[in-house]
Amino acid sequence: MIRRSLSAALVTLCAGSAHAAPDVQQTLFNFVRPADVVQVTTQDASLPQSNGEQTAEGEVLRRVTFNPVARPTLRLAPQTGEWDWSGDSAMTLRLQSAMDWALTLYVQIQSSDGKVLSSRVDLPAGPAQTLVLPLKACSPLSQGMRAGPPMPWTYEGRRVLLASTEGDLDSAHVASVTVSMSRPDVAQSVLIEKFGVQEGDALQRAVYGNLVDGYGQYARGKWPEKITSDDQMKALAAKEQQQLKGWLKERPAHDRFGGLLKGPSFEAKGFFRTEKRDDRWYLVTPEGHPFYSLGVNAIAADDSQTYIEGREGMFAELPTSNDPLAAFYGKGDDHRDTGASKDRQYDRGRWFDFYGANLQRTYGPAKCVDVVSPAAPDQDDADNEESSAEASSDSSTSAPTAQTPAVVQPAAECKPVILDSKRWVEHTLQRLQAWGFNTIGNWSEPALEGNEKATKGRVPYTLPLSIVGDYVSISTGHDWWGGMPDPFDPRFAMATERAVAIAARDHRDDPYLIGYFADNELAWAAPGDDPKDRYALAYGTLKLTTDVPAKRAFLKQLRDKYRNQQGLSKAWGIDLPAWELMEDPGFEPPLPSADHPEIENDFRYFQRVFAETYFKTISDALKWHAPNHMLLGGRYGVTTPEAIEACAKYCDVLSFNLYTLKPQDGVDFARLRVLDKPVLVSEFHFGSRDRGPFWGGAIEVPREEDRGPAYANFLKAALAEPSIVGVHWFQYLDQPVTGRLLDGENGHLGLVGITDVPYQGFIDAVRKANGQVVDVMGKTR
Repeated sequence: MIRRSLSAALVTLCAGSAHAAPDVQQTLFNFVRPADVVQVTTQDASLPQSNGEQTAEGEVLRRVTFNPVARPTLRLAPQTGEWDWSGDSAMTLRLQSAMDWALTLYVQIQSSDGKVLSSRVDLPAGPAQTLVLPLKACSPLSQGMRAGPPMPWTYEGRRVLLASTEGDLDSAHVASVTVSMSRPDVAQSVLIEKFGVQEGDALQRAVYGNLVDGYGQYARGKWPEKITSDDQMKALAAKEQQQLKGWLKERPAHDRFGGLLKGPSFEAKGFFRTEKRDDRWYLVTPEGHPFYSLGVNAIAADDSQTYIEGREGMFAELPTSNDPLAAFYGKGDDHRDTGASKDRQYDRGRWFDFYGANLQRTYGPAKCVDVVSPAAPDQDDADNEESSAEASSDSSTSAPTAQTPAVVQPAAECKPVILDSKRWVEHTLQRLQAWGFNTIGNWSEPALEGNEKATKGRVPYTLPLSIVGDYVSISTGHDWWGGMPDPFDPRFAMATERAVAIAARDHRDDPYLIGYFADNELAWAAPGDDPKDRYALAYGTLKLTTDVPAKRAFLKQLRDKYRNQQGLSKAWGIDLPAWELMEDPGFEPPLPSADHPEIENDFRYFQRVFAETYFKTISDALKWHAPNHMLLGGRYGVTTPEAIEACAKYCDVLSFNLYTLKPQDGVDFARLRVLDKPVLVSEFHFGSRDRGPFWGGAIEVPREEDRGPAYANFLKAALAEPSIVGVHWFQYLDQPVTGRLLDGENGHLGLVGITDVPYQGFIDAVRKANGQVVDVMGKTR
C-alpha cells in the first residue's frame, strides 16, 4: 500500500554543502592530556585537578567547576594568532554533566572582528556526549519546525548532541570559545575532554533524515500509543467505542446545552449569557442552567498537514502517485513576514496530511470530490483582502492570524474527503462529551457545530472574528501574528462590519453559539518590563508617518492638550523646535520618567483611546448583526491595563490565553475583580516531548504522565477563582512532528495523536478532573 520514497539527497542543512560528506574530526586540545597549544583561562570557574576522572562508562574526562556567581566562564583561545575554521562545518566538544541533573550551558564562538555565534545547550545527566555546534547560524526553524529531534542521539556508535546556533561568525578568524553558566544556585561541575572542529556535515544531515514513519510518527521513538500496523489502529478504535458508551452513561444530569441541572437556577432567555450571583460569575445556558465552559480548540480533521517539498528525506515513507492515499497531498503557501514565521524555512510547496491518511486507514478507503483549484497566491495579489476577508470571516477553522493564504489543492483537482465525515463528527463529539468537555473551541471543524435545526447531540461552540482588510497595521515590535489593526482607519470599521456580517449570517439565531472572540493574541504590547515594551503601541505609532490614522489621532490628542511645541517640550522635558518634527517618520519620543510624569500619562491615554475605539467598533457591529450573542474578548497573550479595561467596557467576557501552571500565575485577578467581569481562559495546555512531536508546548512538563496532574491542578485553581467561567484546552490533536503549515509548531499538545489514538492515561486524568465542575457548581442554589 505504502512504498518507500526517499529523496536522493537529504534535506539541505544550514551547516554545509548539498551533498553529505564523511565527518572528519580534528582535536585541537585534550583536557585530560593538555598540550601548550590552547590558552585555557577561567573566570569564577576552576579546573580543580590536572588529572582526569574515569566515568561509569570507562571514559576519562577532566572536571570543570562553575561557581555560584552571575556568569562563571571557561575560555579557550589559540596561543597565538587565530584559528582558521573556514574549511570546517562545526566545533566539537566532548563533555558530560558531572551532576545528577541536567545543566544549561552557554557557548559562544567569537571571531576577531567581534562577530559572535552563540548557543544555549541543555546538557542532560548521563553518559558523555560530543557537542556539535554548526559554525553557521542553524536551528530547527531552518528545517521548517519549532523544535528539533531529541538530543543526545547515537550516531555511528557515539552519543552526540547537535546544538542550535544563532548569530554570525568569520570562521577564518576565530579568536575564542567560551563556555559559561548563568547564575548557578550552587557550584556545578562539567566533565570535559576533547575540544576540536569537524569537517563535513554527514552527522547534521543524519539527524534530520528519516525522522517520520509512514503514519506521521517520530520514527526513532518508542511509546505505548505508537502504531505499527493498520490492524492495530482498527482494533484500538473498536475498543475505544465500547469505552465511550460506558462513559457517556456516567455524565451528570444536564440540559440539552450541557448546563448542569444540579446547581442554581437562572431565568431562561433563549441564548447564552452571563450572570453574577453570590460573588460568582456564571455562564448561563438558554434554558437557565449554570454552564462551566470546558472547551477544546482546533478540533479539525483537515488541519494537520506538514510541508514535505524540499525536505522529502525527513520522511521514511510517503505514498506514490498511484497510491489511494496520494489524495492527501496538496500544495500551499504559508510564507509570512510575522514574528511567528521569523527564520522559518520550508513554509510553502507540497504538503501531506498524515492525520487524514490515518483516518482512512482506520475507517476505509480514500474518497475525493471534484473541486476548482485556486491558483497559487501571486506576490502581486497576496494582499487581495476583498476575497480573503469573506473566506476568513466565514470559517471557524481559520488560523490564529488575520491573513491566511489560499491553499492550492492537488493537481488532480481532487480534494481528499474523510470516509463518512459524519462518522468522524459523531465520533469526535462522543469523545468530547465522554471526556467531560462541553464546548467546541476556536478554529474547529464547522460540521461539529451541527445543524441549527437539530437538537440532539449538539455541543455549544464559539467562533472567531477574523477581521481582514486593507486597513493600516501598526508594529509594536512584537507582531507575532502581525501588526496591530489601526482602529482609527475607516477601512478597519468597514472590514469589521463585513467580517461580523459574514460570521453572523449562518449563526444569528443559533442558541448553541456562546459567542464570538474579537481576535487572537494581538500585539498590544511587547513582552517585558521596559517602558518601550509596556508602551510599545504608543512608541510604534509615533514612529510612523502622518498618513497613518492612529498617528494623526495621537498628534491631535497632544495638540489639544499642549496647544504648541513649547507646552509639549516642557511637559516631556525635550527640546522640540517645531511641531512638524513629530510628524516625521522615525520620531523617537522620550522614555517615561519621574521628573516628567506627563509622558507616561499621555502614552497611557492614547493606548486607552486606541483600545476603546477597537473594541467599540467590533461591539457596535456585533450588536447590529448578532444582538443575541456575546463578545468574548480578545484572547489576550501580551496585553496592557488599558486594553483590558477597554475590553471590559465593551465585551461581555474577558478572555486570556494563559500558558502557566495555574491561571493566577498569568493574570492579577485582584485587579480584574475591580472591573467586575467574567473571565474565560481561552487557551491553556501542558506538553511533553516523549510522545513523538519534538516541542513541549508553551508550557512543558517532564513526562506524559505529568500532563494529567498539571491539567487537574490548573482546572482546580480555575474553579477556585469565582470570576472564571470556563477553560479551553489547546488543542485536540498533536501537531505534526515536522511542523504545522502555519508556523512550523510541532508540539505534543493533544488529547489525541496523529494516528487518532487518544493518550489514554491523560484522557483518564482529564475526565476525572472535569468531573470536579459539577461539585463546585452544585454548591450554590
